[in-house]
Order: sequence, then structure tokens, then C-alpha cells
Amino acid sequence: MMDLLGYGAFFLTTALIFSLVTLGLNLQWGLTGLFNVGLAGFVAIGAYTSALLTTPDDAARLGGFGLPILVGWLGAMVVGGIAAALTGMATLRLRSDYLAITTFGVAVVVQLVALNAQKLTGGPFGIGFIPRPFGSLAETPLLFNLSNLAVVCAVTLIAYLALEHLSRSPWGRVLKALREDERAAISLGKSARFYRVQAFAVGGAIMALAGALQAHFTGFIAPDNYLPILTFQVWVMLIVGGSGSNLGAVIGSVLVWGIWAGSGTLTSMLFPPEQQARAASLQIVAIGVMLCVILLIRPNGLFGDRPRRPRFGKRARIAAAKSSSGS
Repeated sequence: MMDLLGYGAFFLTTALIFSLVTLGLNLQWGLTGLFNVGLAGFVAIGAYTSALLTTPDDAARLGGFGLPILVGWLGAMVVGGIAAALTGMATLRLRSDYLAITTFGVAVVVQLVALNAQKLTGGPFGIGFIPRPFGSLAETPLLFNLSNLAVVCAVTLIAYLALEHLSRSPWGRVLKALREDERAAISLGKSARFYRVQAFAVGGAIMALAGALQAHFTGFIAPDNYLPILTFQVWVMLIVGGSGSNLGAVIGSVLVWGIWAGSGTLTSMLFPPEQQARAASLQIVAIGVMLCVILLIRPNGLFGDRPRRPRFGKRARIAAAKSSSGS
């Protein structure tokens, strides 16, 4: 029972870290309409920034300042936000598929730098000895996992409430207006590029924070953690939960991660060890099937906005009468 509870805490911690990335993507795509498929790069930037700031000194590479964990998280958000803003200023003139190709290229560049800049990132060997919150409880897995779950829950809740406030603020309404009708928003004196860069930077900072949390939760990072499969997972989480909904981003992340982890456990039980590498591709199949089913049942995701149905009969006449009397 205690082992099951500890695993449940570990599972939820990982799922909520994914939900932070999905919340950042929802700000960029769901609220603003920016097609970012390079989010793995911003997660990696946050993870490596926080690791370099908080790890002890290492003669084999630069960094290792031994700063507190909170300083590492704040540094990750600042560096991630700046990197996203610079990327946005260079690429947001592009649209749809061209923007997707460019952001994907940025993620590939970040991953290659992490792989080859051994003096900075440790290269393929990664960075270890990253300080973990409540590291003194590591010998008691249940307490350690529950403590980390509490920290991640608090950070996710703060990010969720902040994004909910921003989406309802005048700033968020401008972003929605740019997504729905850019020309109309520009005609009202709003700078499309200025607001898009802001949204891209805030989303990138949230993704970088998620990368920092993941780095300190596991205590080790390597370039293989930030492959394109991460981008695929987060996009599926957002689509399943419902683009444009912060609640959908969180619920979709937990649901998809549950299916991903469950299918991995199932394949390890059903297939012999020598075939498990090939059987791992069934995880992607399971996610794809689930995505197709949900899109057939609810095209806008579980919590996405439903299109309004046209009114008929008595309700239509009442609505027309109210509108005519109001005018």
C-alpha cells in the first residue's frame, strides 16, 4: 500500500510537470494562435540553466555556482523567457507551417548544443548531482515523493491561477482578438507583433520553469530527455484537454501521461525483454488511437469551447425580441 501511494505521488508529480509545459503551450497556441513545435528546446533551456546555477563546482565544465534552488528556478524562467522573446522577434512574422518549421529548428539547435557543448552542458553525459528539494528525505521514498508533489502542486496552481487571470484581463482579450481576427485588432491600434512576442516569451518562461522542476525532481538531465517526442506528447495533451482551456491543459496532461505510463507498463508485462524496445512504439499507437477517439467524440477536446448551436422556435423569437428591444 505504501509503495502504491509513493508511486501515485511520483506519477502525479511527473504529470503536473507536463501540465506546466502544456499551460505554456496553451498560452501560445490556444490563446494567441502561435504554432510552436519547438517547446522541447525551451524546456531544455530551463533545465540546463537551473542545473548550472545550483549544482556544485565541477572542473569538467563551466557553471556550478551552488546557488539555492529557488534562484535556479527564477533564473530558468528569465533565460527561457529571453530566449523565447528573441525567437519570437525573429520568427513571428512567419505564419502557420513556416513558423512551425522554424521553431522546430530552434529546438533541434538547442538539443545539438546540449549534446556537443561538453564544457557547458556535460555533453552526452549530462549534468548530475542536481540538488533536489527535500533531498534529505530521499531515503524515505514515500515522504520524498509526497513532499515533491506538494511543491509541484503549489507551483502548478500558481501558474494556473496567474494564466486564468491573464486570459480574462485586457491583455488576454487582445491576444484572443489577434487569434480570431488580426486585421480588426490592428485597426483598433493594437500591435500584433508586440503582443505576440509577449505571449511567446511568457509561454517560454513557463516551459523553462517546468524543465527546471523536472531537473531538480530527477537530479540528472541529459540531451536525450529533450527529443521531439516531448513535443508530440505535450501537443497531444493540449488537444485532448481542449485548446484554449487552462483546465483542459492540466486534465489532458494527467490523462495522456496516465495512458502513456500505463501502456508502457503493459508492454513490459506482455512482451519478453528482447522485444520490449520494439514494443515501446505501441505507446505512440495507444496515444494516437486515444486522440482519434476523443477528436471523433469531442472535436474541441474535453474542455474546449463548444460551438454555439443556432436557436430555433420559441427561444429564437425570445432572443430576437430582446435584441430588438435593447436596440
